[in-house]
Amino acid sequence: MSDYKGVLVLAEVAQGKLAPIALELLGAGHGLAQQLGEQCSAALLGNGVTALAQEAIAYGADRVYVVDDPLLQDYQSDLYLAAMDKIITEASPQIVLLGQTSIGRDLAPRLAFRRQTGLSMDCVELSIDPETRLLLQTRPVYGGNARATFVSESRPQMATVRAKAMTPLERDASRQGEVVAVAAGLSPSMIRAKVVHRVKEEVEGIKLEDAQVIVGGGRGVGGPEAFKQLEELARILGGAVGASRPPCDSNWVPASLQIGLTGKVVTPELYIAIGISGASQHMAGCSGARNIVAINKNPEANIFNEASYGVVGDFRQVLPAFIAKVRELVGK
Repeated sequence: MSDYKGVLVLAEVAQGKLAPIALELLGAGHGLAQQLGEQCSAALLGNGVTALAQEAIAYGADRVYVVDDPLLQDYQSDLYLAAMDKIITEASPQIVLLGQTSIGRDLAPRLAFRRQTGLSMDCVELSIDPETRLLLQTRPVYGGNARATFVSESRPQMATVRAKAMTPLERDASRQGEVVAVAAGLSPSMIRAKVVHRVKEEVEGIKLEDAQVIVGGGRGVGGPEAFKQLEELARILGGAVGASRPPCDSNWVPASLQIGLTGKVVTPELYIAIGISGASQHMAGCSGARNIVAINKNPEANIFNEASYGVVGDFRQVLPAFIAKVRELVGK
């Protein structure tokens, strides 16, 4: 195993820039590499992405492996798999990190199988065991009600990381690093699956996954009319509206707003849960929130076990006063 050294992260690109998850992974990878006394490398895949290599270095990479190819204009499983496999063969990292994104969820299992190694998905904590020097991979289990830590003795050790679970480093333009162009030998003949159509989700305002503040409504709000109040509070706070599964199943709100095990996973700074009981299926989607504020008339609701702050009461009486006070504080 001594031939494997360092940490490699997949630095995803979005709209011509390093994606937020890439910066978070570079911060995490840099920290792990320091614990090991080794280097942190980034894999940069795409078309016209070479210029972003210096940005990856500024955010913590010691070396950047670049596969710049027109065939990588958009994500395609077969091509990304071949490119990442080539980079791992060349870099021989002992740890490989990807984001728990649409790309990471698709690519990581394929890559782990190709490399005949283990994989922990959706990790929220990563550290190095000082005795074994193995990667400790912590992820939520049992619908977010507990956390389990996994280790793998195969190489490379692989994990995907939940968005906003890690903190990026401060950008340092003076950092120096090495840029390595990798000839991955990609060709159209390698493509076995093609994207024939894309449907872009239409979102008004802030995307749920990107919101720093989310106001969530559950069955307890009673109907679609109540979500107008939730929208008002979200607007004042500069956030977005989400929901548990029952309101979505009842067509009170679109299914795209569902948060939970069968919906979206969100990690806002503030999650205000209104009329939400706190079932494990829902908490699996929002347990990564930094602060949870719960409003529920049932004092035994599980949401209060998860909340940083709680108000026991009918939201119809609590929310108007809450909105008025928030509006006063933020000046809207």
